[in-house]
Amino acid sequence: MISRRLRYELAGRAVGPLLAALEHRRGSHGPAARDGGPFGPPLASTRRLKELMGVYYYQGRWADGAVPVAWVTSGFPVEVLRAHGFYCVYPENHAALCAARRLGPELSEVAEAAGYSRDLCAYARMDIGSVLSGDTPVGRIPKPDLVAACSNICQTVVYWFRAVADHLDVPFVLVDTPFVYGDFQPHGLAFVAEQLEELAQVAARIAGRPAREVDIGRVVELAWRASQEWGACLEEGRHRPSPWTAFDHFIHMAPIVALRGTRTCLDYYRELHAELSERVRGGIGGVVPERHRLLWDNIAIWYRLRDLSRLFADDGFAFVCATYSSAWAQSWDGFDPAHRVHSTAAMLSGVLLNRDLANRLALMKGLVRDFSVDGVVLHSDRSCKPYSVGQYDLKDALQRELGVRVVVLEADHADSRAYSAEQIETRARAFMESF
Repeated sequence: MISRRLRYELAGRAVGPLLAALEHRRGSHGPAARDGGPFGPPLASTRRLKELMGVYYYQGRWADGAVPVAWVTSGFPVEVLRAHGFYCVYPENHAALCAARRLGPELSEVAEAAGYSRDLCAYARMDIGSVLSGDTPVGRIPKPDLVAACSNICQTVVYWFRAVADHLDVPFVLVDTPFVYGDFQPHGLAFVAEQLEELAQVAARIAGRPAREVDIGRVVELAWRASQEWGACLEEGRHRPSPWTAFDHFIHMAPIVALRGTRTCLDYYRELHAELSERVRGGIGGVVPERHRLLWDNIAIWYRLRDLSRLFADDGFAFVCATYSSAWAQSWDGFDPAHRVHSTAAMLSGVLLNRDLANRLALMKGLVRDFSVDGVVLHSDRSCKPYSVGQYDLKDALQRELGVRVVVLEADHADSRAYSAEQIETRARAFMESF
């Protein structure tokens, strides 16, 4: 046990950072690098981002047997587990990375050959395909001691994570959040808060640490402050020109998902915020020139980020905000560290996909107004039906009430087999020509 823990610590503190530095020296610029053209200079913070995520995945190779390991959904209260010393794996984050590396069809076909339907979420199919085949672009994913899901993003994760837990023969934990129609209901928040208390007991039992010795509040406050900094980074997009784009958001949101609750995550967003503020003062835009400002709705199309970014930017269209990246800050609005459990219950329940369409319309109208948006792109995602349902109603409401132009692009966030480049380009160009 001691040697495994030492290897784990060395991977995170020495070997991982050294390998990241060597990779940077070899001139690897990663998926967020820009090639000139209609774009402003690339963000210097991208190098730091690559180092953070590279070390995170590298250290994970040595986690099982050294520290308790949990596989968790993106909407799970990971702060409770992290306070108990868990190394946390995010299958959704890993699946997005696989999709960006164009591994979606390959891993999906493994799951489909095992009997899983192609109509399932591509993240689920790719994750299950990775579990069944052992294939991953990050070398190795540590085996979990616990698989944990929260129902606030969709019901698919409940069945997906339960299937993974059964396959790996490890315990499964669910935090169930009642769907919110209108305002929060006291009994719903109490129900979630009770589950958080139970979760702390489960985490303590698996980690072998008495709950009274764990300072969950400190980890929650780090997560809250990191979310505030992430929100401040997004707010810089209100300036004209915006110092970065939603396609940058999709890359730089990785730490707020995978490293939330750590000092490293908070420090990273402070550095990024400082850089964005400096770009605003210098009049440096993400798209040059910025002629029109757009809002993106739904998950990113990971395997086509560069192509889509270039398609719109060539004509001066800049995506200055997105419902997807905003969700990681929006759900923490109103958090009160003095009432941690109740506030966490509200934060979990207030996730965008756990609320009704009226709430989502209000969020989008606020983004349109606050960011001076004159066009909206709705990604109708074959793989994420909860995010895509109601989009045509949203389109009608935004056009009617705000007078903005709206287009719907049909695709899949991770499985490139459901992507038609010709159809996307035709619709996008017709949309841009309407301006």
